[in-house]
Amino acid sequence: MTFGAAGLSLLAARLVSAQDAWRAPAGARFLKTMPLGRFDRRPAPPMHVLFGTGLDARQFTDLSELGPDRLLIPTERFFVRTSVPPSLPASASWSIGITGTSTRDTLAIAALRAEARPMGTHLMECSGNADPANFGLLSAATWDGVPMTAVLDRLAPAVEAGRVRVTGIDEGQPGSRSSLAGASWVFSRDELSRTGAFLATGMNGAPLTPHHGAPVRLVVPNYYGCSGIKWVSRIDWVGDDEPATLQMQEFAARTHQQGVPRLARDYEPPAIEVAAMPIRVERWGEPDGRGGERHFYRVIGVRWGGSAPRVPLTIRFRHREPFVAVDDCPESPAVTSWTLWSHTWRPSEPGRYQIALQSADRSVPARRLDLFYYTREVEIG
Repeated sequence: MTFGAAGLSLLAARLVSAQDAWRAPAGARFLKTMPLGRFDRRPAPPMHVLFGTGLDARQFTDLSELGPDRLLIPTERFFVRTSVPPSLPASASWSIGITGTSTRDTLAIAALRAEARPMGTHLMECSGNADPANFGLLSAATWDGVPMTAVLDRLAPAVEAGRVRVTGIDEGQPGSRSSLAGASWVFSRDELSRTGAFLATGMNGAPLTPHHGAPVRLVVPNYYGCSGIKWVSRIDWVGDDEPATLQMQEFAARTHQQGVPRLARDYEPPAIEVAAMPIRVERWGEPDGRGGERHFYRVIGVRWGGSAPRVPLTIRFRHREPFVAVDDCPESPAVTSWTLWSHTWRPSEPGRYQIALQSADRSVPARRLDLFYYTREVEIG
């Protein structure tokens, strides 16, 4: 999504509105940020540090640092799931092989870079974003690239072929614990058009970095990152009976498929449904009216996924408690990114609490919220 002058004014107004939610009540003072943990109380992995190699490489993003004026993740802190293959060809000579078309058989990176334009702000989430210590395989950035529809318009299929297979260079290492080598995904042309998918050559105003898919990667807004192929090396027109790729089969459970589809056409879109979680719990103090001070807590979180700009949320802090409406859950200026919400909380007693959220509109698909997938824990003294 891109913004004209009117859109930028609206975005600015919404951010000002969001900023109001962070203003402290009269007389209150910030005391400290409470650490969010996980059920088994194991420590969180290191933040903003790449560890592991190849398919087992990870870099987690610290989402607790987000704020109304800090909604984009710097490239060096953007999460990584699978690091750059060591034998990747040089960017200068990179080209994308094409099959299934009678017009051309390669697409040079120089041509893509020459046509690249701002594509807006888009969030990306790994479908395996499952560590409750941080859920840090989730980030948002601005992107530059070329719409897939513009690319496909110049690559008319030579025969009847309504699907497109996008493949990237993805090498495994012996004994990988986390994935299988071979990255490719099959889409219908309508799917690529409807989602606004694009071939990205830059992020956050600079060229892609190697770990983020340089020189070119696929970005499919609001789809899980497993479909956003990095190091794109081939684009192939394929028929309607094209088998689901190995990568599609591997990530079937994590993208909420019914079983493991045999054909690509039977694969439900790996769309990110409405999701939300707390990223920070702040302790505040306020006058108690008797010359002392009492504490309250401000829970700050993010909401993302789905297609609606406004999704009211509910929140609870223990499983025996009812869900209540989140105090401030503003409209998102871009549905393919995230928005911040906040809630004032006054716990009745010390202890360990589990913070869970749901969509207030139960007709909105939100399977991970329904499963309490993004539940976080906090200790109140």
